[in-house]
Amino acid sequence: MISVSQALSHLFDLSGPMPVEDVALSQASGRVLARDVAARRNQPPFAASAMDGYAVDGRALSVGTRFEVIGEAAAGQGYNGAVGPGRAVRIFTGAPVPKGAAHVVIQEDVTRDGDWITISDDQNGSNIRPAGGDFTIGETIQAPRLIRPADVALMAAMNIDRVPVARKPRVALIPTGDELVQPGEVPGPDQIVASNSYGLQALFRDIGAQVQMMPIARDRMDSLRLVMDLAQGCDLIVTIGGASVGDHDLVAQAMGDAGMERAFYKVAMRPGKPLMAGRLGSSAMIGLPGNPVSAMVCGHLFVVPVLRQMLGLGRSAAARLTAPLARDVAANGPREHYIRAQLIDGAIDPAPRQDSALLSVLADAAALLVRPPHAPAAKAGEMAEYIPL
Repeated sequence: MISVSQALSHLFDLSGPMPVEDVALSQASGRVLARDVAARRNQPPFAASAMDGYAVDGRALSVGTRFEVIGEAAAGQGYNGAVGPGRAVRIFTGAPVPKGAAHVVIQEDVTRDGDWITISDDQNGSNIRPAGGDFTIGETIQAPRLIRPADVALMAAMNIDRVPVARKPRVALIPTGDELVQPGEVPGPDQIVASNSYGLQALFRDIGAQVQMMPIARDRMDSLRLVMDLAQGCDLIVTIGGASVGDHDLVAQAMGDAGMERAFYKVAMRPGKPLMAGRLGSSAMIGLPGNPVSAMVCGHLFVVPVLRQMLGLGRSAAARLTAPLARDVAANGPREHYIRAQLIDGAIDPAPRQDSALLSVLADAAALLVRPPHAPAAKAGEMAEYIPL
């Protein structure tokens, strides 16, 4: 068996960044920016009013000073003229500041009588947004970057209509086993409903992958070969189950017969020891264990970091944080242990039941408490590492 960090290093070596494609700005949110993009205009493109009020030349702003209102400036329709001494232009937020104006008196600080205004309160600040105060032509948004809605708004303001992003990794997800039926079907007396594949599909899609759910591969070589043929051309093939050493665990044999170059088999962790990986033609391959929780935990620990690397976000393990233990925990054995836990009042609280078949415990968990190999018993209040879910 190899360690979790060694397994992840092997997995990073099996995959690489996706090619770049351009997408419409409206489709960019949630994608990964693959190349820097630069602003094509200044923002604002002109000095603009930050408030509703009156634009004046700014030389006499004491309480009681009067100005004659000579025009109006609105957003999208500026005042075609200049503001001289003793003159004012009615102006609205976002409107271009007229020539000669150096201050906007907010409308609450004046009294108006016909075409005349009188300043009624002391003035502070210009209430003008300078041209290019947000960004200027050539300023960049740097890649790689997971594009958020705020980034989309910024790119739109920069007049960027198409965005270079990493192509979504194509993932073939292959559930295996005679015991499985699809959700909605009626299981036989010895069957269960496939759950791992649907949870993993959701997890990988959230990361940004394009996931193709394959038919259930039965515990026969011909069925496995047929489904693997359907997965050809994908960037990553993920099998679920069949990677152990039982008489019906045929995935390793089927992959070997198909020409897979195996990188490793078995990781010193729990849940999730029977993990397998390799390369099959142009595709990276990861064989996950069949136990529901084991598959999901390995999805978080191994497949998600690989997908992030493929999207150009670098080689990094799942982020770890620290928190005090909410209760005592026992000494750990030789394998790194990932314990489903909740976060309660800032403390990490391991669930009392940790059987790798209990999906309900995983669904209630907010984190995986990490116990290193051979870690001694720890008391409540001691600091411990955890991975947020």
